[in-house]
Amino acid sequence: MTEDQIPLQTTISRSELRQLVRTQLQMLLEQNNLQGAKALLVPVQPVDIAEAIEGLPEARQVIAFRLLSKAEAIEVYEYLDSSVQQALIEEFKRQEVIDIVDNMSPDDRVRLFDELPAKVVRRLLEQLSPKERQATAQLLGYGADTAGRIMTPQYISLKETLSVGDTLERIRSLANVSEMIYYLYVTDAARHLKGIVSLRDLVTAQPQQTLGEIMTRDVVYVDTDTDQEEVARLIQRYDLLAVPVVDREQRLVGIVTVDDVIDILEQETTEDIYALGGGVQSGRDNYFQTSLITVARKRVVWLFVLLLTNSVTATIIKSQEALLQQMAILAAFIPLLTGTGGNVGAQSSTVVIRGLNTDEINDLGAPQVIFREALAGALLGTILGSVATVWAYWLEGNFFVAFSVGVSLVAIAILASVAGSALPFLFRSMGLDPALMSAPFITTAVDVLGVLIYFNIARLVLGLS
Repeated sequence: MTEDQIPLQTTISRSELRQLVRTQLQMLLEQNNLQGAKALLVPVQPVDIAEAIEGLPEARQVIAFRLLSKAEAIEVYEYLDSSVQQALIEEFKRQEVIDIVDNMSPDDRVRLFDELPAKVVRRLLEQLSPKERQATAQLLGYGADTAGRIMTPQYISLKETLSVGDTLERIRSLANVSEMIYYLYVTDAARHLKGIVSLRDLVTAQPQQTLGEIMTRDVVYVDTDTDQEEVARLIQRYDLLAVPVVDREQRLVGIVTVDDVIDILEQETTEDIYALGGGVQSGRDNYFQTSLITVARKRVVWLFVLLLTNSVTATIIKSQEALLQQMAILAAFIPLLTGTGGNVGAQSSTVVIRGLNTDEINDLGAPQVIFREALAGALLGTILGSVATVWAYWLEGNFFVAFSVGVSLVAIAILASVAGSALPFLFRSMGLDPALMSAPFITTAVDVLGVLIYFNIARLVLGLS
């Protein structure tokens, strides 16, 4: 199949085009039409080829990948999911692996090595070219999830005495071996970062001007041990395409590009979502490709915590058996109160955790945030409590029971909002992940204290002993 047989992108959406390529590629491979499959992939973007290969059965992934030219295979390989990358490595011949890995960009190669067994990494490192081995070893020497680990040493650094005309010639000669040419970094003889020149500044300057005359000296940079989330925030804050990375002596050692930042943001967001789900998976793994045994093992920990919590709640309810014998209808509203309180607490914790991750609430401080959420809880509780009072009165016909339910809901909503907003601050101060720790403790507070609040309010309003 040739390019003119694929519907034009103007007639179908990008997602439909990717689906079409994936479907047709699988069909052609099943028919053993390798020439047709190879022609199909010619006009397709590398990232879309990677997605199409990922959608194939594992036995056909290697066949499809071998249809690519060497240059295209290297680029496509960098876009593949780590699990597919590992599976292909196991199927490739030794020299094929070296050809691909040796030509990957250093940061993508390190990302791959982080997913491979240590024994395989050592073997691959030994077979890399000396230049690539040194670059890879340098990045692997930095801590995980730091700027040094995700940076690339493929950048262009120049001296400030170089003229604009000579710089343009230098860019032409280095463009193919540099990951980023939109920023040029000006360094001294000791590689200390002195300034930055954008490609826009360069093409609008006069040819005889020097880089020292047009460079920006106030450079936004990060250290090699800066956390990758902070790197992502800086690039987002200053609308950068890349940020330079310096070592402890302020020497330029690499850059982090915006495409890596997008991967970081996706990874960190995934980790936070998984943490909210009880830490069921790490952000680097594909949840839906993980064995059910592993999934169950990771989920069961917090489910046991919640089971214990519910056992405590059941014990409290049992201790109020005398009250429930006098007014059994009170038991009917317990799920309504605890369920609503849990939802209110989850909403508060979600917005606070999000604010902590994005630094949106750092200027407010914990007391102000908690007080604000307490007021929101009071307002929500008043609205929901009024509705619950009417509903309970319609259901039971007893005003005092209905009033007890409504007042309890206001109190529980305030409790849930305070717990949901305060616990993330507490856990972060203790060095724990707020997203992972908050949910079970909010459930505990709402279930246990909420039931106690409800029974004591009911006892007071109804005048029961």
